Amino acid sequence: MFKPGAGEDRTRDEILRAAGEEFADRGYRAATIRAICRRAGKNIALVKYHFGDKMELYSEVLRDAAGKMRIEELRSVFDEDAPPEQMFRNAIRTRLRHAQRKDLPGQYFILMAREMAEPSPALRRFIDEVSKPMFEKLRNVIARISGLNPDDEKCRLCANSVLGQIVLYTAHPGIVSQLWPQLKMTPRQIDRIADHIAEFSLAYLHSLRAGTGHRR
Repeated sequence: MFKPGAGEDRTRDEILRAAGEEFADRGYRAATIRAICRRAGKNIALVKYHFGDKMELYSEVLRDAAGKMRIEELRSVFDEDAPPEQMFRNAIRTRLRHAQRKDLPGQYFILMAREMAEPSPALRRFIDEVSKPMFEKLRNVIARISGLNPDDEKCRLCANSVLGQIVLYTAHPGIVSQLWPQLKMTPRQIDRIADHIAEFSLAYLHSLRAGTGHRR
């Protein structure tokens, strides 16, 4: 058993970084602890000490990815004391801005894309810890704007539609660039896209409240 030391946090971070690279390159199933250790320049015993096993290490990599994508900042948007429409706009803009950060390694998006294509047992943990709380907050805001119950099927469909618009730009930039080669994702353009998604969605949500939208 290893005793905590001054370099323990650094060692853990080095293993975590190497694991993120290996999992992004090969996926959860093909990646091995041995290969991760070679990348990190560490021995297997250190991986077991800090993370336990491969699944725990992978789960921590996904949590680290969520942190790098500033999920906490997005969560704080929903906790603001502001009108629901403003929270709605801010959440969309925050998510789009974070996804276009130049300092965010592309491996985090590759990791999530791999996880969606080939789900591992860690996906359920990630959904429970990160995705589900965010989805519930979005549903609650949509419910306040539309007058729907948060558990109403229409409210859930609306939340899915909003997320779908965001995901097109955040998870599939290659598709967008092929469909719209002239598009340049500058900070100003990102904000215009966020405003469009908000306006497009709010128009329907307001129609639901006014009784002019189709509820069923």
